[in-house]
Amino acid sequence: MKIAVNTGGGDAPGLNAVIRSVVLAANQKGWEVYGIKYGYRGLVDAKQIIRLTPEYVWDITNLGGTILGTAIKGDPFNFPVTKPDGSVVETDISDTIISNFKALGFDALIAIGGDGSLRIANMFIKKGMPIIGVPKTIDNDISSTDVTFGFDTAVNTATEAIDKLHTTAKSHDRVMVVEVMGRYVGWIALHSGISGSADAILIPEIPFDLEKVCNKIRQLALIGQDYAIVVVAEGAKPVGGDITILEKAHLGGEVRLGGIGRKVSDIIGSMTGKETRHIVLGHLQRGGAPTTFDRLLALRFGAAAVRFVEAGKFGTMAAVHSTEIIAVPIEEAIGETKSVSPTSDIIITARSLGISFGD
Repeated sequence: MKIAVNTGGGDAPGLNAVIRSVVLAANQKGWEVYGIKYGYRGLVDAKQIIRLTPEYVWDITNLGGTILGTAIKGDPFNFPVTKPDGSVVETDISDTIISNFKALGFDALIAIGGDGSLRIANMFIKKGMPIIGVPKTIDNDISSTDVTFGFDTAVNTATEAIDKLHTTAKSHDRVMVVEVMGRYVGWIALHSGISGSADAILIPEIPFDLEKVCNKIRQLALIGQDYAIVVVAEGAKPVGGDITILEKAHLGGEVRLGGIGRKVSDIIGSMTGKETRHIVLGHLQRGGAPTTFDRLLALRFGAAAVRFVEAGKFGTMAAVHSTEIIAVPIEEAIGETKSVSPTSDIIITARSLGISFGD
C-alpha cells in the first residue's frame, strides 16, 4: 500500500502526533506513507509531496502545529485562480487533484481536518477517491465524535490565562474580559470559564443581555468581590444582535471574527463605572505542545485510520464513542454541528456555581 496524509483547516495541537502514528502504524505493515503539504495544494504541485519515514517522525509527538503545513483557503472545488488580466476567479480543480492522486500511485488518503476539511473530503469521496477522515478541531464541534484532539490543549491554555488574570484583576478591582475562540460553539469558553472560576460566560448558543451581566458584577461588589472575570467566545452575540466581524470574507475564505471582547469590555465599563480591560487569547489557543490527553487521542486516531485503510472502510472517519474509536460515515459526521445545549448538565453546573450567561 502507498498512502498519503494531509492536514487542512486551522492548526491544532496533536496534528503531528496523528502524522507520527499513521507513519509508524503503516510502516509496521510494510506500507509507504507520503505527506501532502498545505492541504490539497500539494496535489497540484508534486514538489509539495514528501516521503514520511519513521526516522522523519520519531520526535514530533510533542510538537504543536503540523510538519505538513495547513491551509484554510484553497478549496479545490472553488479554487482561486489568477487570470492573465489580474482578476481572480474560483475554479473547480478537483478533477486535477484526483488525476494527480492516481498518477502518483496512491491507494488511500488519510485526511486530517475539521468540519470544512471533512466536507471537502466527502466531496472527493463522492468522486471516487478512497479517503479515511480524522477529526481535528480545537472547537470540539464535530457531532459524531465525543471529543476531538486539540480541544483539551486549547482549554488548558485558556484556563491558565484566566487563572493569571484573577490575580491582576483582584489587585486593581478590575473587570477582566477574556475573548477566546469559538466561532459557532462555546465549548472552549464554557470549559475554561467554569474551570477558571469566571463570573460570567458568554457563548454563541445563549444570546446575552449585558445589563444582566452588569447586575452580576454589581451583586459581587455587594458581597465584597470588587473584581470580576468575564469569558466570551468570539462568536457570542447579544439578544437580537449578530456576531462581531473583524474583517469581511475574501475570495475563497470566510469572515474573520473578532472584537466582541473589546465591545463587551467597553459597555461593561460604561454601565458599571468599573475599570475594565479586555484580552484576546487568539492563536495562543492553537499553539504549543499538546496535553497528554491530546497526544494519546491523536496517536489513537492515527493508528485507527491505518486500520480502517487496511479494512477498506473508505468514506468513514475515526470517532471516539465512549472508550473506543470506531469508524463513522464522514457524511454523517459533517451533518450536524455539536453545539452546547442550554439545558445540558455542564450549563446547569455553571448556573449552580452562580455563573451568569447574561440571559
